[in-house]
Amino acid sequence: VQLQASGGGSVQAGGSLRLSCAASGRTFGNYAMGWFRQAPGKEREFVGYINWNGSLIKYADSVKGRFTISRDNAKNTQYLQMNSLKPEDTAVYYCAARTGWHGPYSDLSNFGFWGQGTQVTVSS
Repeated sequence: VQLQASGGGSVQAGGSLRLSCAASGRTFGNYAMGWFRQAPGKEREFVGYINWNGSLIKYADSVKGRFTISRDNAKNTQYLQMNSLKPEDTAVYYCAARTGWHGPYSDLSNFGFWGQGTQVTVSS
């Protein structure tokens, strides 16, 4: 499956952004999806996870209560609504499709398809 992330930009602290991840090539609804982010000089980290129909959603502690994941299988798209943004949320955000089940949903190695990333910059 090919993934295309969009919606990044520059906002001030306290602002909001909505990221989208459009899928093509295979049946999007067959895949659990994740969001990850990578700040300069840091490793890529887990942000959130949604199973194939949205009945299971998980978040990293750092974004819980501020970020919301959703998906629309009819539109082959998943979303990441980010509210109350903080400067420490600045990173490149990636969407990914889960292809492996050998570890937890937060494990990057379980995700075989990745989008190209979209930059989010939050200024103080």
